[in-house]
Amino acid sequence: MGRAVVIGAGGQIGRPAVQALARDGWEVTAASRGGGRDENWPGGVRTRRLDREDDAALGALVGDGCDLVVDLVAYGARHARQLTALADRIGAAVVVSSVSVYEDGEGRGFDTMGEPDGLPRYPVPIGEGQVTVPPGDASYSTGKVALERELLAADRLPTTVLRPGAVHGPYSPLPRELSFVKRNLDGRRRRVLAFRGESLFHSSAARNIAELIRLSAARPGSRVLNACDPRPLTVSEIGAAVDAVMGVETETVLLDGPAQASVGSSPWSVELPVVCDMSAAERELGYRPVVSYQDSLPETVEWLTGRLSGQDWREAFPTLARAYPDLFDYAAEDAWFGARPA
Repeated sequence: MGRAVVIGAGGQIGRPAVQALARDGWEVTAASRGGGRDENWPGGVRTRRLDREDDAALGALVGDGCDLVVDLVAYGARHARQLTALADRIGAAVVVSSVSVYEDGEGRGFDTMGEPDGLPRYPVPIGEGQVTVPPGDASYSTGKVALERELLAADRLPTTVLRPGAVHGPYSPLPRELSFVKRNLDGRRRRVLAFRGESLFHSSAARNIAELIRLSAARPGSRVLNACDPRPLTVSEIGAAVDAVMGVETETVLLDGPAQASVGSSPWSVELPVVCDMSAAERELGYRPVVSYQDSLPETVEWLTGRLSGQDWREAFPTLARAYPDLFDYAAEDAWFGARPA
């Protein structure tokens, strides 16, 4: 083990990643915009402020050289070129991408889901060899592909690219679990779920991603790996798991098809499954998940409950509010229930 630099250390994945690397014997410099320290980090972890867009600041952070750079916020070809420009001073890199890069082979992917005939039909499970969307700057997905390709083409910088799914855990800017946690806190004991509550969108615990980062750091190489949990839960199972943690009982009404306006929608509402194959990580790194979805949920619920205390959910989670502005449209839901036949 040697010196590791973690970029984006203050985020949802960064916090457990720094902890995992430090426990494995790495000398870790944790860099983030705020430069703060997590209470769970060992005392030897150094912290630094970093503007990810500042080339000179990134170069100064790497300094005369480091054995590992973990980049959790890299996006697009420009960020890739920032790293490859420092390849003579970096031993290896681990960079986080996304499963949203996958295309179904017919031009359909995450970016086309809202278009007519744009529903992707992915194989189950999705392997790393599945075709991706073209690189570019048109969307989040195309930007991640541009990042991946630029990095993997640079032979002088061994890079592991990790593709997580629906990331969960404390400190998330887009906590999908809030859709159930807030309803329970608000006393809503009935909910509606589209697609009969059977939607499958493969989840990724931040702690499991951190474990993959730790394993990748110990075995440098150029590779692409999915970074997901052992078994995806349906949206109904996720709701039931949240209820169990919070000690509440709810009634679930299932829609055979899609949501009716905002009624029945959720951050997991996909008509066809998005499930990833994790065998490559198991084979190449000896990966074994360190936590299941259910086991990781209590700390997430506790953190969400604390964040909601005394403030509106839109202020607490502006990224989620922009993505799902009608997530808690209780008036529409009450009207829908009132119009249902007895």
